[in-house]
Amino acid sequence: MSTDDKARAAAAAETGAQPSSGHRPKAQYTRRFPRFAIDVRLQVKMFQAGEFRSCWGRSTEMGQDGIGATLTGSLEPGEIVTLDIPLPLTPYPIKVRAIVRYRQGLRYGFEFLTLNDHQRDTIRRVCEYLATKS
Repeated sequence: MSTDDKARAAAAAETGAQPSSGHRPKAQYTRRFPRFAIDVRLQVKMFQAGEFRSCWGRSTEMGQDGIGATLTGSLEPGEIVTLDIPLPLTPYPIKVRAIVRYRQGLRYGFEFLTLNDHQRDTIRRVCEYLATKS
């Protein structure tokens, strides 16, 4: 363990925080909304190398402001995508714009962008439902 790693671990022990593994951003933050486990197959659509592409993935967790998923394709943080997500309590998949916030191997974190009132309400209701399943 390097001196920097030891210092981070010691600081984390004092504050009760978890030491960074180097895979997540170093800045500590608190999520605006809690995350809930969800396992659905989703489609990611993006514009790369001058053409529209898509890939499939499986969600791992969702909150009112974003979703985590494991994907078959490759994306970079900062990339804007469209997500088609079949959610419980909805008759058809919800389509939302999102930005890639982080990548760890095949795992990605997406933040929802510009949700309309209907999308926001649907996601809120689904999160409330998922909270009862946890």
